[in-house]
Order: sequence, then C-alpha cells, then structure tokens
Amino acid sequence: MTTLGLHTTTGRERSRVYWALADCWNVTRRSLTHYQRQPLAIVWQLGFPILSVLLYGYIFGSAMKVPGGGDYREFLMPGMFATTMTMGFMSTAMAVVTDAGKGVIDRFRSMPMAPSAVATGRGVADLVVACAELAILAGTALVIGWRAGGTPMEAAGAFGLLLLLRFSLIWVGVWLGLVVPNAESAGGLYGVAFPVTMISSALVAPSLMPGWLGTLAAWNPVSSTVTAARQLFGNPVASGGTWVEEHALLMALVWPLVLTLVFLPLAVRRFQRLSR
Repeated sequence: MTTLGLHTTTGRERSRVYWALADCWNVTRRSLTHYQRQPLAIVWQLGFPILSVLLYGYIFGSAMKVPGGGDYREFLMPGMFATTMTMGFMSTAMAVVTDAGKGVIDRFRSMPMAPSAVATGRGVADLVVACAELAILAGTALVIGWRAGGTPMEAAGAFGLLLLLRFSLIWVGVWLGLVVPNAESAGGLYGVAFPVTMISSALVAPSLMPGWLGTLAAWNPVSSTVTAARQLFGNPVASGGTWVEEHALLMALVWPLVLTLVFLPLAVRRFQRLSR
C-alpha cells in the first residue's frame, strides 16, 4: 500500500507539472499571436530602441565624455541594451492590465488551469520578444560602428546577463499589471521606469554625478548589468572604484535573482487572490 501510494503521489505530481507547462505554453502562444495580428505594436516596440540609439549616439554623443577615455558610442551601446531590457517591463505591465480590463484574466480564473500559467506564460512570451529586441538593437549597433572587443564567449555572456535582467523585470511588470486598476493608471508607471534607467550608468558614468546621486546610480541593479556587459564586451567601463562597480559581474547575477525571488511569487500570489 505504501509503495502504491508513493507511485500514485508521484504520478499526480508529474501530471501537475505537465499541465502547468502546457498551460504556460498556451498563454505564451496566445501572447505571441497578438503580435502577428497587431504588427504596428511590434514595429513600435522594436523600432523605439533604434531611434534611441541614433538620438543618444549622434545628437548627444558629440558632447559626452567618457572618464578615462574611450569612444562614447562604445560606452553607450551596452547601456542602451540594458535600458531597452529595463523599459520592457512597462510593456509587460500594460499587456497584463489590458487583459484584466478586457476580462481575459477573469476567463483564465474560471478555467481549470495552473495558477502560475498567467505569470509564467506572459514571462516566456516577453522573453522571446526581448531576444528579438536585443538582436535588432545589436544589429543597429554594428551598423553605426560598435564592436565587441571581447571573445565570442564573453559577448554571449554579456547578452545572457542582459536577458537575465529582462527576465527578472518581467515579474515586476506582471505584478504591477495585476495591481494597478486600469490602463490609464499603468501609463503613469513610466514616471517610475524613466528614473530607474536614467539614474544609472547606462548613459553617464556615476562618477560624473553629484556624490549622493552617483552612489544611488552605482547601486542601481541596471548599473551592475551595464558595467558587467561593458567588461565582457571589452567596451569602456569608466568605473568609479566603488565596491559595487568593482564586483559588477557578481551583482549582475545577484540583483536579477533577488528581483525574481521577490516578484515572481508576488505575481502568482496576486493572481491567486483575484479568484477569491
């Protein structure tokens, strides 16, 4: 009886995992299908980073100096990669709150599906889009003269860290999308997202900022990913010598892990509470 009970329990656990993965895939496929039916949305989402590169690289670039020397466009590109990955959480939040406003979330709640599927399915879909964004942005960078001076493995590691940052911020976006009441309120979140990317080392070295602001920028999780990516790409780093900047590679792994451990359970729990 004990052996039979063990086999039964194991079978149920495997079945639960299978259906959780299947539900996740269905939500992912649904999210990606929307891009096929709304091509202008994906054109804007992928085109905005290109415009940002041209704006900062060519209009502001001639007036910017890199501490310690180096070409500003070489310094800029890893920052633009990270900025694009960071701002993506707003697209996640808007998509989730739009689904909630249209009653899609209520439909999911009424179906016998895994509670984690809404969060994980949205996350996988957004990660696929993030890969497309990063590929197009890297292609644009190569056209304007940016080059990765490191080895191919180091470059792959840098892109991996950028996607890891995006992965962790997806759960922030899902949680925010489930918390805010409507799309109009979600639009106000740009007031939060903008300082997060600007007060970092993405565009300007923290050492050039006022003392307190430079410290805040250096400890920004975005800055750790940016600095680590610059190191791996072999681009100018312009480190201010602080502990967090000297250990950027470590923190580029720690910060996303912390964000995921905090916001993924919050997103799943929030979805579960909606059904009560």
